[in-house]
Amino acid sequence: MKQIGIVVAMEEEFEEIENKMKNIETKQIKDLTFVVGKIEGKECVLVKSGVGKVNAARTTQIMIDYFKLDCIFNLGAAGAIHNQLEIGDIVIGKYVVQHDFDITAFGHKKGYITGIGNHVKCNEELVQKFEEVIQNIPEKEYQINLGIVATGDIFCTDVAMKDKIRENFKADVVDMECAAIAQVAYLNHLPFIVIRSVSDVPNGKNASTFDENLKLASKRCAVILEKFLYVEFCTEKKQSKK
Repeated sequence: MKQIGIVVAMEEEFEEIENKMKNIETKQIKDLTFVVGKIEGKECVLVKSGVGKVNAARTTQIMIDYFKLDCIFNLGAAGAIHNQLEIGDIVIGKYVVQHDFDITAFGHKKGYITGIGNHVKCNEELVQKFEEVIQNIPEKEYQINLGIVATGDIFCTDVAMKDKIRENFKADVVDMECAAIAQVAYLNHLPFIVIRSVSDVPNGKNASTFDENLKLASKRCAVILEKFLYVEFCTEKKQSKK
């Protein structure tokens, strides 16, 4: 049976998802700890990559090489660069970009990557399924929207940088891993989707805000993942009975 690969960057994000898993076993591969188990009946493998694009890309490729994956999910905290987002709100990625990739000297747009393009689209079927799940969550305490995730090897604290990323890419949130994971998934022809929850807003002092809200953001990502996999598992059971 194929598994859902789940890549996160930080321990808090890892713990919240691991708490949702049953029938757990761990595997050590190349100094990484992979947790294999089930969430709502779906086979999953979870790993913590560490922060940044290189860590994320390396970890994702190792996961692909050692496990039989059906798709890859990235979950975690993010900084809001859309003014209407608040702490704890969720963004499900439609597509992702690398805001710090720059070969504009050769006539390309900022973020354009040779062989990849201006962005990597998240899997349309997964996005559509998430839309259905979102619509069926009654009385949501926070926003859950589709949007654009911008990734760079920078913890964004500068308001001018935040505004520039928003202007250039129409992005909703910014992070440090997502687009690297998406690129590796794309190159391996695997479906990809991202769930990010707002932990902070770049304002010059948001590092402390990030620390304060990391657990909340991690918990909300894990809850949305669990709801999605519950619906998926129920759908599969119904189809298998036909």
